[in-house]
Amino acid sequence: MAGMSETGISAGCARDLGKGWKISPAIELKAGEKAVLADIGGQGLIQHIWMTCAPHLWRNVILRFFWDDEPQASVECPMGDFFCCGWCERTIVNALPVSVMTAGGMNSYWSMPFRTAARIEAENVGGETIPQFFYQIDYSLTEVPDGMAYFHAQFRRSNPVKYKEVHTILDGVCGRGQYVGTYLAWQANSNGWWGEGEVKFYLDGDREYPTICGTGTEDYFGGAWAFEGEDRQYGCYSAPFLGFHQVIKPDGFLNANTRFGMYRFHVMDPIRFEEDIKVNVQALGWRSEGRYLPLQDDIASVAYWYQTEPHATYPAFPSKDELEVI
Repeated sequence: MAGMSETGISAGCARDLGKGWKISPAIELKAGEKAVLADIGGQGLIQHIWMTCAPHLWRNVILRFFWDDEPQASVECPMGDFFCCGWCERTIVNALPVSVMTAGGMNSYWSMPFRTAARIEAENVGGETIPQFFYQIDYSLTEVPDGMAYFHAQFRRSNPVKYKEVHTILDGVCGRGQYVGTYLAWQANSNGWWGEGEVKFYLDGDREYPTICGTGTEDYFGGAWAFEGEDRQYGCYSAPFLGFHQVIKPDGFLNANTRFGMYRFHVMDPIRFEEDIKVNVQALGWRSEGRYLPLQDDIASVAYWYQTEPHATYPAFPSKDELEVI
C-alpha cells in the first residue's frame, strides 16, 4: 500500500488522540511539480488504485507508470481520462476494470504486473497548486508468470479532427499483446447525429483494410440507433464492460456544444495481436441531400492494452494548452 502523507490542512487535528489515529492521506501537488506515488521493488502485481482531487484539475494531473526501471512510461495519461472522466465533471462509472463513485472517487482494477520494480508518478502541469491530492495504491509482492504481459495506456487528442481524416486512438505499437479497452471523450461541434463513424482495428501488418471494422460509433460501445432513450433524449448507461455514461448538454449563454463520455472494455473479448496494432475512429455525421458529413469534432481517447516489453516510443505528450478543457 502506498500513499499516507500528512498535509498542513489537517496537521495537528489528531493531537489529542495519540499514536495511530487518523492523518490526512493526501499530498500537496504544486504547479509544475512531480510526485512519486509508488516506488516498489521486487516482483508483483498492482491490484487496485484509488485517487481523487477536485474535478476541474483532472486534466492537469498526468499519471505515468513505469515497469522494471524502463526509461519511458508504459502509462501516460491525464488522471481524469484514465478513469473515464475526461470532461472534468463528475460522473458515475460502473465498469469492472474502472469504477468512479460519488464525488469523484476513482478506482482502477486493472492487473499491472512488474518483475523487478514499479514506479507511479503524478505531475501537475497546471498553473494551480492542488492542496489535497488523495491516493492509495494496493499491490501484492508475488511471483509473476514468465508469459504475463505488461499493462499500457496512452492518451491522444484531436481538437479538432482534421477534415476527412480520422482520430487515431492507438498507433506505432510493436510487439505481442492484446488490446483491452477504449475510452472516448467526444464533443460534437455541429448539429445533428455525430456517430456514423466506424472504429477500426488494423492488426499484424494490415494496411488498407482492417481485420476488425465496426458498424458505427454507438454500436462499438454497445448501443444502437444514436444512443436514443426515452422522449428522443440520449439514453445513458454504465455496464461492466461498456458504457455511454456521460452527456453534458449546453444549457446557458455562450456554452460549448454537447459533450459525451463512453467506454468499451475488451475483458471478455480481447483483441490479440502478434506484431502490431493500430486503432482509429471516424468522425462522421450527416449533411444535406442524404450525404455523410466528415466532422471536425473534439475527440480525446485512452487506449488500454497489454504487451511484452520493450514498447515503442510514444508520441510527444500534448502541452498544457492542448490538454485544456475549454
